[in-house]
Amino acid sequence: MVVGLKWKTEEVKMGCFHYCCVSNDKLSRKSLKKSVKAYRDAKNLTSFANISFKTESSKHRYINEELRKIGKGNITAKIFSYRELTVATSNFNPENLLGEGGFGRVYRGKLDTPNQAVAVKQLDRNGFQGNREFLVEVLMLSLLHHTNLVSLVGYCADGDQRILVYEYMPNGSLEDHLLDLPPGRPPLDWNTRMKIAEGAAKGLEYLHETANPPVIYRDFKASNVLLDKDFNPKLSDFGLAKLGPTGDKTHVSTRVMGTYGYCAPEYASTGQLTTKSDVYSFGVVFLEIITGRRVIDNSRPTEEQNLVTWATPLFKDRRKFTLMADPLLEGNYPIKGLYQALAVAAMCLQEEAGTRPLMSDVVTALEYLANKREEAGIEDIVNSSPPERFSEELAEINRRERDGVEG
Repeated sequence: MVVGLKWKTEEVKMGCFHYCCVSNDKLSRKSLKKSVKAYRDAKNLTSFANISFKTESSKHRYINEELRKIGKGNITAKIFSYRELTVATSNFNPENLLGEGGFGRVYRGKLDTPNQAVAVKQLDRNGFQGNREFLVEVLMLSLLHHTNLVSLVGYCADGDQRILVYEYMPNGSLEDHLLDLPPGRPPLDWNTRMKIAEGAAKGLEYLHETANPPVIYRDFKASNVLLDKDFNPKLSDFGLAKLGPTGDKTHVSTRVMGTYGYCAPEYASTGQLTTKSDVYSFGVVFLEIITGRRVIDNSRPTEEQNLVTWATPLFKDRRKFTLMADPLLEGNYPIKGLYQALAVAAMCLQEEAGTRPLMSDVVTALEYLANKREEAGIEDIVNSSPPERFSEELAEINRRERDGVEG
C-alpha cells in the first residue's frame, strides 16, 4: 500500500506517472516500424556514420549514394545546390545570422519554391566530426517524424559544403527566452514554461519509446529546444544521436559527447549510454526552466555555480522549494505546481540511472502541470513524499497498474 495516495477519479487513479499505452501510440509505432526498416540494423548505420573520405569528389558522391541507398526511398528531404542556398540566404549575409556554435552557423533563409522561410545550418568544414553529424542528422530527421521534432526541409552536399535546411522557428531557442534575457524581452510565464517542458518531453518519449530501434538524443539542452510562433517546442540538432541498445543489450558504449553539465554521471564516467541518460539531461533542462539558472554559471558564488549541486540539498526540504523558483516569475506560479515540477526534476536527476522514470512517466506528470490540473492524486503524492521517495512510489504505482490492484 502506498501511504497517502487517494485517488478520486478513474483518470487520476492511473497516477501522476504511468506507462502510456493507447491505441494511437500503437498505430504510430506500427507505421514507424515500416519507415525505419532502413536503419534497424544498428551496425549498418554506425559504420555509415563513421565514414571518412579520401577526396572531396568521392565524399560528395558517397554521401548522395548512401543517403539514397540506406534511406530506401524514405528520405523525402530535398537536395539543394550550394547556389540555391546562397541565393536563399543572400550569400550567407551576416544580417541573416541566427546563431553560431561548435557545429557552424545558422542563417535565416527564404525559398522561392515553395515560398517558405527556413533555417540554414552551414556545418563547419573543419569540424572533426562534421561528416558523421551531417549524415546522422539527415537520416534521423528523414526517418523520424513527430510534432515535437524539427522538420528537415533538405540538405546540400556540394563539394566540401555540408548544409542542412530546416523549418524556420521564429521564436528561436528556449535558451533565448530563459537564460540571460536581453533588455526588453519579457520572461516566460509559468504556464508557457510547463507547456514547453511537456512538448520537449513528448519529443524524447517518441525517440525512446516509439522509434524502433530507440534513439538516444544525447545532446538535450536549452539551446537545442526550438520554439515556433506559439512557443510550441521542437527538438533540433540530431548530429550526436545514437541508436539505443537492442535485443538483450542494456546500453551502447560510445565516446562521451555532449555538453558539460547536461551529461548523466554514469555516461560521463563510463561511456555507457542508455535512454536514461537523456532523462537526466531532461531533468537538468527542466530545472533550468523552473529556476531560470544556467546549469553551469561561474558568475555565481562557488556553492551555486553548478545548478544540480546547488539544488540537490534543497530538494529534500519542501519549505525551501520557493527559493528555487525563478525570481523573474515574481511569485506568479501555483505553489502546488512548483512542488510537483521540482519533484519531477528530482526524479529525473537521480544519481542511479535505474531509479529515473521513463519519459512516458514524465510526460504524464507534465500533462497535469501544463493543463493546471491539481487533482487530489497529485496533491497527495507531493504532500506525502519527499522527492527521494518518489522513485519507490513510482515503482509501486506501476506495479499496481500492471497487476490490476485497486489504489
